[in-house]
Amino acid sequence: MSPVRERKRPAVHVDPRRGLLRTGRWSLRYDPRAVLVCVLLAALAALAMVLALGTGTYELSPAEVVRTLFGDGPPGAGFVVLDLRLPRALVAALVGFGMGMAGAVFQSLTRNPLGSPDIIGFGNGASAGALVAIIVLDAGATQTAVGAVSGGCATAAAVYLLAWKRGVHGYRLVLVGIGASAVLGAVTNFLYLRADIGKAAQAASWTIGSLNARDWSDVTVAALGVAVLGPVVLGYTRRLTMLEMGDDTAAALGVPPERSRLILLSAGTGLTALAVAAAGPVPFVAMAAPQLARRMTRAAGPNILPAAWTGALLLTAADLATQRLTGSALLPVGVLTGVAGGAYLAWLLRGERRGARL
Repeated sequence: MSPVRERKRPAVHVDPRRGLLRTGRWSLRYDPRAVLVCVLLAALAALAMVLALGTGTYELSPAEVVRTLFGDGPPGAGFVVLDLRLPRALVAALVGFGMGMAGAVFQSLTRNPLGSPDIIGFGNGASAGALVAIIVLDAGATQTAVGAVSGGCATAAAVYLLAWKRGVHGYRLVLVGIGASAVLGAVTNFLYLRADIGKAAQAASWTIGSLNARDWSDVTVAALGVAVLGPVVLGYTRRLTMLEMGDDTAAALGVPPERSRLILLSAGTGLTALAVAAAGPVPFVAMAAPQLARRMTRAAGPNILPAAWTGALLLTAADLATQRLTGSALLPVGVLTGVAGGAYLAWLLRGERRGARL
């Protein structure tokens, strides 16, 4: 019998200074600072989730929360943490992750810090679709999610077609989207007027953006967007970077501009719609996360993963803050993100004016 020869596995070489990882014939470039920022943001988001899981009438320390998650918590803590609080915390992290990623896509495509899905109407389209399901069709959670996705996709298609003129360009997309947002706001008000008081109250608590009474079905909806559409966005990150340089440059580098833009818009719209279906239209997270991520990484380009982790941290921290401020989970998280987002928008506009860009 001939001796069995072991196949040598290709060695993995990591060069942190150059941001290069090599294994065999393959190599991957990365930004060491961006990786560090992502790790820190993920750690802070996990800490915020642990603190939120221990907040409430049945108070738990962070150590007790961690032990409960591993099946060794105090008596009764398993039901409170795993069944009541964990779905809410996971929805906050997943929705923030998806909104941050979608915001980075839209701001990169429009080359405008105001080009986030909640400003240019895509979030409002998803919200209007969900309201039609709630108020008109008296739908449940699954049908509401379908309505949100349908509304978001229909709005994206309408905005894309109206903004088309030998291609779709940033400022035109933003302006058409703001107009679509105004129209959808009128549609939403009309639906409220036609609804009875019970459905109107249910819809109002949902449309402000809330994590109250989230369950595992909402976790599934939010996770579906991140798991299915997140890899699509990451796979097109290089093309997105090329599109930031302009269509002519992207085409010269072998990137088909309109096809790439359409795929990225579809993925970003899907992420937004599924996030809205899970938690409602939480304002300003998609707008603030990419800008904050860019300032932390100090890197050009879309910063997809840093923006996603920034969104996760923003929403989990906002969820923790609402529970600590009120002593309960009754305050919708959208109230806090709306107030903080309004202050951030004023600061952003002030910076644009100082830079003579506005």
